[in-house]
Amino acid sequence: MTSEANAKILSAFLDYLRIEKGLARLSISAYATDISQFTEFLGKRKRELLTARRADVREFLQQLFSYQVDGRSVGRKLSALRHLYRFLLLDKKIEHDPTLNIESPRQWKVLPKALARDEIEATLAAPAQRASKRETKEAAALAIRDRAMLEVFYAGALRVSEMTNAKLEDLKLDAGYMLVRGKGDKERVVPLGRSAQDALRDYLAKARPALAQVRAVSDRKAPLLAKTARSGAPHAIAAGNSPLLFVARGARGLTRQRIWQMVRAASASSGRRASPHMLRHSCATHMVENGADLRTVQTILGHSDISTTQVYTHLALDRLRSVYQKYHPRAKVR
Repeated sequence: MTSEANAKILSAFLDYLRIEKGLARLSISAYATDISQFTEFLGKRKRELLTARRADVREFLQQLFSYQVDGRSVGRKLSALRHLYRFLLLDKKIEHDPTLNIESPRQWKVLPKALARDEIEATLAAPAQRASKRETKEAAALAIRDRAMLEVFYAGALRVSEMTNAKLEDLKLDAGYMLVRGKGDKERVVPLGRSAQDALRDYLAKARPALAQVRAVSDRKAPLLAKTARSGAPHAIAAGNSPLLFVARGARGLTRQRIWQMVRAASASSGRRASPHMLRHSCATHMVENGADLRTVQTILGHSDISTTQVYTHLALDRLRSVYQKYHPRAKVR
């Protein structure tokens, strides 16, 4: 098989991920990188994607570990190969899956980092404290928006892409939930607690209208805005016309980078350098610690497979053990 034939297989697989699975551009790019790396590995051994053996996959993973690649990254690459060969099986390009019965690296099954409850409280309170030092209407509006976003991150365990793409029409505030479109364009219902609801009401009443007001643009800046619009970057639109739930100044859409910066700045007051994903894991961790079952956590996180949620199993077992010791009549030695 030539490199051109390998490229055709990869192209067909990426089309499958984009069209049938509905994956995001960044996810598809990660799949392409991982599979291209495996293709290069096979090429040095005069092997092909369609004729790869289980031993080839194992040697590839062992080489990654020898290069000090962490277990989580190795596990992600193995997952990409599994999806590729399942696709090739369905397409009847191969008869045997070389990734079958290869266990994921143990290091991949680590518990995601989460904030402690007092750290969460400090993070949620940070925007208001920061705004009080500036005392401007714009700073106050941004602080109210940031507080609402942090509350939703923690209450609903949203991903960054889900936050940036959240629509105003998806919010069902009176019913206490919002619709979230996650990976693969799958839709789920995420409940919102009272604290998140109050923060959202405050944001919608005070901050969003203020942020959505279009600023006057001078003739000197007009060409720059036109160029920004053509490049596809977030740009100002008429006030009140933005379908997005969370907006930046001038009703612009928020970027992933800006949200990361906001979360990191807010968490600094707790002594941690948190990411949006840490808030997502904090939600799941605290729910399990309080007795939530894994199926419920799976639904809120939007995991398609319960095995992904089982990373929190040891927390559930700790809870089970403490409840057993407290209530079972023979749990303690008399």
